[in-house]
Amino acid sequence: MKIYIFGLLCLLTISMFSQKKVMDHSDVAKWKTIENTQISPNGQYVVYDIAVENSDATIELKDNSGKLVLKHEHAQKGKFTNDSKYVLFEVHPWKDSILEMKRRKVEKKAMPNDSLAIYNLEKRTLEKFANIKSYQIPEEWGGFVVLELDEANEKSKEIDASKTASDIKEKKVCDKNGFHVVLLDLTTNHRDTLKYVTNYTFAKFGKRLAYTTTGDENDLNAGVFVLDLDNKKRSKVHEVKSATYSHLSFSETGQYLGFIADQDTTKVQVRPNELFVWKEGDPLAQKVVGNENSPKGYLVSPYENLEFSKDESKLFFGLRKPPVIKDTTLLEEEIVNVEVWTYDEPRLYTVQELDLKKDSIKSYTTIFDLKHGKVVPLATENFPNVTVTDHGNANWALANNPQPYTLESQWTGMSLKDYAIVNTTNGEVVPILSAIPSARLSPKGNYVYGYQEIDSVWFAYNIKKGTKVNLTKGLLLADELNDVPAPATAYGSAGWTKNDKALVLYDRYDIWMFDPETGKGSKLTNGRVSKKVYRYLKLDKDEDFLDVKKTWLLSVFNDETKASGFAQLNPKTKELQELTYGPYKFGKPRKAKENNTMVFTRESFEEFPDIRLTQDDFKTDIRLSHANPQQSEYNWGTIELVHWNSLGGIPMTGMLVKPENFDPNKTYPMLVNFYERSSNNLHKHHTPSFGRSTINYSFYASRGYLIFNPDVTYREGYPGESAFNCVLPGVTALIEKGFVDKDNIGVQGHSWGGYQIAYLVTKTNMFKAAEAGAPVPNMISAYGGIRWWTGLSRQFQYEHGQSRIGGTPWQYPGRYIENSPIFNIDKVHTPLLIMHNDADGHVPWYQGIELFVSLRRLGKPSWFLNYEGEPHWPQKYQNKKDFNIRLAQYFDYFLKGAPKPLWMEKGVPAIEKGIDQGYELLEH
Repeated sequence: MKIYIFGLLCLLTISMFSQKKVMDHSDVAKWKTIENTQISPNGQYVVYDIAVENSDATIELKDNSGKLVLKHEHAQKGKFTNDSKYVLFEVHPWKDSILEMKRRKVEKKAMPNDSLAIYNLEKRTLEKFANIKSYQIPEEWGGFVVLELDEANEKSKEIDASKTASDIKEKKVCDKNGFHVVLLDLTTNHRDTLKYVTNYTFAKFGKRLAYTTTGDENDLNAGVFVLDLDNKKRSKVHEVKSATYSHLSFSETGQYLGFIADQDTTKVQVRPNELFVWKEGDPLAQKVVGNENSPKGYLVSPYENLEFSKDESKLFFGLRKPPVIKDTTLLEEEIVNVEVWTYDEPRLYTVQELDLKKDSIKSYTTIFDLKHGKVVPLATENFPNVTVTDHGNANWALANNPQPYTLESQWTGMSLKDYAIVNTTNGEVVPILSAIPSARLSPKGNYVYGYQEIDSVWFAYNIKKGTKVNLTKGLLLADELNDVPAPATAYGSAGWTKNDKALVLYDRYDIWMFDPETGKGSKLTNGRVSKKVYRYLKLDKDEDFLDVKKTWLLSVFNDETKASGFAQLNPKTKELQELTYGPYKFGKPRKAKENNTMVFTRESFEEFPDIRLTQDDFKTDIRLSHANPQQSEYNWGTIELVHWNSLGGIPMTGMLVKPENFDPNKTYPMLVNFYERSSNNLHKHHTPSFGRSTINYSFYASRGYLIFNPDVTYREGYPGESAFNCVLPGVTALIEKGFVDKDNIGVQGHSWGGYQIAYLVTKTNMFKAAEAGAPVPNMISAYGGIRWWTGLSRQFQYEHGQSRIGGTPWQYPGRYIENSPIFNIDKVHTPLLIMHNDADGHVPWYQGIELFVSLRRLGKPSWFLNYEGEPHWPQKYQNKKDFNIRLAQYFDYFLKGAPKPLWMEKGVPAIEKGIDQGYELLEH
C-alpha cells in the first residue's frame, strides 16, 4: 500500500511539473520580436534588436561564432561603419521612467534625451554621447561620424556622458536657426564642434564633409563649407549674408558639390532660388542656374533633391512654376470658402485636397550639363514624370503622363500612362507608347520595357531602332489564379543581364530569360513539374545586373506542401543545386559586403524566426538569437493543411491549427478566420501579440481552440456566394472528422474578411458567434464612397477590384443587392461583434454603423466597437490590447461557456468611457 501511494504521488508530481501553461493576455508582453538586423561588412559581427511592443528594446551584438559580444538594454538600431571597426546604436531613456515623468507633469524640456553609443569592435570599448538628436556616418568609408546635438529643450547640453569628453561640452544654447554638431574622428578621438549648422553631408567615396551654417549673431562664419578629412583643410565655398542653403549634394567622388541658395528675405520669393556648383580646385562655388538662364516661366525649385550622375557629367535638379501669391489684404469674412467639383476634371476633388501640398511644390526634373554649362529640361507639363537609369549616365530618360487616363482610373482602377523618351543631351522628347500601365528603362538605357496587362504580354522597346518586340506572346507569364474582373497582373521581373543583353522574367513557377531583340526566350528552371516556385534573390543592393558568369541564389517554395528553402542556379548550364529545403518559411538572406557570410531567418508555426548565420551556402548554420525561450513553458499548437471540395466541386485547401495537447477523441470549439488565399503562410510563426484586427493563432490554440483558415476562390459577380461555397463545406468536412464541437463554432475576419462574414451570417446559422471588422454591408452605398486616405472613389473596387462585382449598380443592380448583407439582415440569428473606427480611410465607417443600427432595429444581439481617431484598425497599443481582450471574452463566452463580461451585458456608457472598460466577468 505504501509503495502504491508513493508511486501515485510521484505520478501526480511529474504531471504537475510537466503540465504547460495556458496563455493569457498578461503573458503576451513576455514575447519578443527581432528587428533591425545588420551584418558587418566583413561578416564577423551581427547586431539586432530584441524588441517588446510598448516597452524597451535590447540590442545584442554577436560574433559569427554565436558568442555574445555586447548586450545593452533600452537600446536599438545598430549600424556598422563601413570599415567594420565600430557599431553605433541609439540609447533611449527607460520607457517606464518617461511615463512616470509624464504623470508628474514634468515639462518637456526637462525630459531626458536620447544618447548615441559607439562600440569599438577591436578594443571592445563602449563610449556614450548624451543628448544626440541624430547622427550620420559615411556610406562607403569609415572613421568619422557627425553627431547632431539636441538643442530642442532650450537648455545647456553636454555632448558626452564620459569623463574624458569635458573638452567638447556645449554650454551655449543655439539661439537662432541652426544646430550644433560634433565631427568625431573615431580613429584619433578628435572632436570638432561646428556651430549653427543647417545641413551636412558626407561624400559617398571621397573623404569630404560639406555643411552650411547660419553663423553667429553677427552672421560671422555663415556660408557653405567643404572639409577635406584627409588633410583637414576647411574651405568656405560660398557666403551671402542671410542666405538659406538647402539640398547639399556631393558627386560620388566628392569632386563636385551642389546646393541651392535662397537669398530672398521677403518670404514672398521676390528673388528666386539659385543653383550653385563647387568643383574641386575652385576657391568658390559658381552660380550655374538662376533667373537669367532658367527656361521662361520657371524657377529653381527648393523642393527637389540634387543628384549628380555617376560619371559626374550631369547635375539633376528641379524647376518649378512661380508660386501662387495669396491676396493678404482680404479679410476672413471676405474669403469665399466653397469647393467646386466638376464632372470631367481628371482628379476627384478629394484627391486634389490630399495632393494640395504636393501640387504646390511640384518640380520638373532638369539637368545642368556640367561639361557644356547648359540647362536641359527633361520633365515638362506634357510629360511631367521622369526617371533616369545607369546612375544618370544614360543618354535617354523616360517620361510619362497619366493625365489622359486619370479620370477613367476612378472606375477602372488602372494607372495607364503615355510614355516618351527624352534626350538627356538636348531635351528632345519622342513619344513612344500609349496607354501602358507601367514601363521602365533597362539598366544601360537601351530599352524601355514593361508589361501590358490588357494583352498579358511583356515587351521591350529598342530606343535606338524605335522598334517594339512582344517577348512573351503565346506564353503564360500572367497570374494564373486571377479571379478579379480585371486583366491578370504579371509575376514580375528579376532584372537584366549585363549590358542589357537579356531580360529575366517569372511565370508562376519558373525563371525565364528573353532576348530583347528577337523575343526568343529560354526557361532556366523546371519548377512547374514539381510545383516549386523559383525566384532570384538580390543580395547586393548596389547590383545593377544579373551576372550570368556567377551562380544565382534562388528562393524555393513548394506550391503544394508549402515547404521552402534556397537553391543555387548556374544560368549558363541551367544546373540547379538545392542548398536547404524543408517545412519552414525562410526570410530573405542578408549578405556581408566583403564575403559570402549570410544571416537569415527560419520559422514555422512552432519555431520562432530567430537569426541564423551561414558561411558555407547553408550547408551548416549557427543560431545566433534566442528571443523567446519561454515558449517551451506554454501550451502551443500544431498546424496542418486540410483539403475538401467546394460546393462547385473545386478542390480547396486550408489550414487547421490544433492545440498542442490535441486528442482526436475529444471535441473542441473552433474559430474560422479567413480573408482570401492564406494557405501559403502555413509555416508562418504567430508570435503572441495584440494584433490590430485578427485573432492570434498561437494565443487561441494555447487556450484550447481549433482554428480553421480556408482558402477562397471567387466567381465574378458573386463574391459572397463564393465565400459561402468555399468556407461552409470546409467547416462541414472538419465536423465530420469528429473532433470539432459543431455547436461551438465562431467566425472572425476584418475588412474584406469582415464583409464576407457579414454575408455568411445572413445565409447560415452554423456559427454560434461572429466578429466582423470594418465590414461593408451595403455595396450600393459603398460604391459611391471615398477611400479617405487617398481621396479615391471606391468605384474601381467594385467594378474591377477585390469586391468583384464586375460592373456598376445600374448595370448589375441584382448583383449589388444579392451581395449586400443589409438586404437580408432579418435572417441573421448569429450574435455579431462589429469593430469599425471613425477615422477609417479604407472602408467608410458608416458602413459598420449601417450594419449595427439595422441589427439593433431588429433586436439582434450585436455590439459595436469604435476606437476613436483610429484608422482601418487600431494602431495604439492600448486600443489593440483592449480589442484583443474583448474579442477573447466575447468568444470565450459564446464558445466555451465562460462568464459574460460586463461590457457585453450593458455596454460602456459614454459617461464611463476611458474610465471603466467593463472587463469584469459576471456570475453565471
